[in-house]
Amino acid sequence: MVIDSTSLRSHFPSLDDGVAYFDSPGGTQTPRPVAEAIATTMLRPLSIRGTSTASERNAELVVTEFRAAYADLLGVPAQGVVHGRSATQLTYDFSRHLAKAWQPGDEIVISRLEHDSNVRPWIQAAGRAGVTVRWIDLDGPELDLGSLRRVLSPRTRLVAVTAASNVLGTIPSVRRIADLAHEAGALLYVDGVHFAAHHLVDVPGLGADFFVCSPYKFFGPHCGVLAAAPDLLDGLRPDKLLPSSDAVPERFEFGTLPYEMLAGATAAVDFLAGIASGAPGAGTSRRDRLARSFAAIHEHETGLLARLEQGLGDLAVTVHSRAADRTPTTLMSLTGRDAREAQEYLAGRDVLAPAGSFYAYEPFTALKLPDPALRVGLAPYNTGEEVDRFLAGLADFLRK
Repeated sequence: MVIDSTSLRSHFPSLDDGVAYFDSPGGTQTPRPVAEAIATTMLRPLSIRGTSTASERNAELVVTEFRAAYADLLGVPAQGVVHGRSATQLTYDFSRHLAKAWQPGDEIVISRLEHDSNVRPWIQAAGRAGVTVRWIDLDGPELDLGSLRRVLSPRTRLVAVTAASNVLGTIPSVRRIADLAHEAGALLYVDGVHFAAHHLVDVPGLGADFFVCSPYKFFGPHCGVLAAAPDLLDGLRPDKLLPSSDAVPERFEFGTLPYEMLAGATAAVDFLAGIASGAPGAGTSRRDRLARSFAAIHEHETGLLARLEQGLGDLAVTVHSRAADRTPTTLMSLTGRDAREAQEYLAGRDVLAPAGSFYAYEPFTALKLPDPALRVGLAPYNTGEEVDRFLAGLADFLRK
């Protein structure tokens, strides 16, 4: 299945500015259907959820459609879909919910591959509860699962791990980590923010007890989504307002939901489901169409990544993204040159490739990566011409 780049790009008004956007690990551009869904929701009658008026029913429908869309995207029941302002906010919330059951002497395990949003909330919650933090070490750009086996014990209550590194692109074996964690009696919390933009998620297949992602990484608005089994959520008692619903998943969603954001997030899933050329419509489930689209996305991005890597082989750069299984995200340092200067130079040529450490404190520290480093993240709307433009611009910068 092939992506029709011209057709796909026509849905993104922002791409008309001529900039080659390689900043998708930080957030993608937004297609018109997503923006229209947000505007339509805000402009039609809208009230607090209910059944008495059209405005109340509109709000109820938005929430129902949002849960159904992310159930299809993540492979979980709709009642296991929780909305949050961001993945970071959801992880902070659930670190507090889960820590209520922790006791001094308990342990949690975190990996050195993480974005800090899947590190600091757990460390801070552990500190308040008197819980010991253990670490999964790195073996180069890969996770050292041997170190996980060494630190797991009957006292382990939680393992937190990324499904894909936002800087190196490394995709660890989440299923193997899940099996080891569950054998020890621990829960597995998975940061899927970077992973969900490139692969169709199967939360039960991964073995994740909790899985969090961010729709703005795959064409949606800025919000977060957490998925878990409804019966697991039912066993958690968050602090909440007394009159607010105690039903799952509503008990975890504090205050009135941002209906327009939910509508945009739903539209992003529908847009993803329609990406594959020739994907059938009627009679085919949205989950099936998503599978076809993600297969096409993977083929497209893999081809672009090969083109990028071939071109980088001729330049004075050090590529740090070397895991055997990884997303189309490449972190590099430049021999004798400053990555932020490279970012500015490329921006002058209408190429956006950001420099920094991207909240990945642990891998940057563990691997002694140069900070800042240059990151190129590929998205379905990127083209071969844009990759060539980045390579030509970087080559010119390195020659100056």
